[in-house]
Amino acid sequence: MNLLDAIKNKDVLLLDGAIGTELDKRGIMGRASNNLENPDIVLEIQREYANCGCDALTANTLTMNRIYIQTHNLDVSVRDANIAGVELAKKAADNGQYVLGNISSTGQLLKPYGTYTESQFYDTFKEQAEILAEAGADGFLIETVFDLREAMCALKACKENSLLPVIASIAFDTEQKGGRTMMGDSAEQCAKKLTEAGADVVGANCGSLDPSQMAVVISILKSATSLPLLAQPNAGKPKLVGDKTIFEMSPAPFAAGISECIDAGASIVGGCCGTAPEHIKTVAKMLRERKV
Repeated sequence: MNLLDAIKNKDVLLLDGAIGTELDKRGIMGRASNNLENPDIVLEIQREYANCGCDALTANTLTMNRIYIQTHNLDVSVRDANIAGVELAKKAADNGQYVLGNISSTGQLLKPYGTYTESQFYDTFKEQAEILAEAGADGFLIETVFDLREAMCALKACKENSLLPVIASIAFDTEQKGGRTMMGDSAEQCAKKLTEAGADVVGANCGSLDPSQMAVVISILKSATSLPLLAQPNAGKPKLVGDKTIFEMSPAPFAAGISECIDAGASIVGGCCGTAPEHIKTVAKMLRERKV
């Protein structure tokens, strides 16, 4: 069964949790350049997730697009980092999990707020998508994007240059006023635009919401699209302690929040920042209990 069939036929598809914050716990910066610099650690984390009962693993390629790499002065090859990310995830997928090529923000803004054009964003996402597909990803996960226009560039780049299914997920700052991103895009606008552009799944992840608040956004997305919905909240609302951002929600209340997201309409769930293998294991247990 291919990934798209699994999305359509499985009651709830379980993804993995955060990689970046797990890398941070191990004392290395949570960047995808670790695919080349610390592959054994990346593989260890992904194997822990694979053993939690999830259905798909996410390649550690979140920010490995050319614009992000160049503007952050990273000494890493776009091609090598993305291929290594998919290969590590595939190696960890001992239980036959699907592997998602992970695509996220360039870290820059489009005109008139920044200096980049949509064609520049499209080109950098096209390059990354083609490499991820070549490496053997089963689909794309576009996530943690705060600007609908940037998400549209990434979605079009994936759909126009590959036949793989695409999950397009937006980061929302608030569940109020119809759910809003940092750039002011509403959840309804995001759902409708991404659906029209050919997304196979739309959803919400990361942002400034706890799982229960994300359930509110999921309900708004459900009213605006007939596509399957993804919910990948953080382990609670982010808190700044000193110079570090921390997430304090433990696995049990996190799983309860995921259950709320499912009740609101999500059929694909997982964890974002601050979630660990124990969070995903607890969600897997909750899913089994719901099924019974």
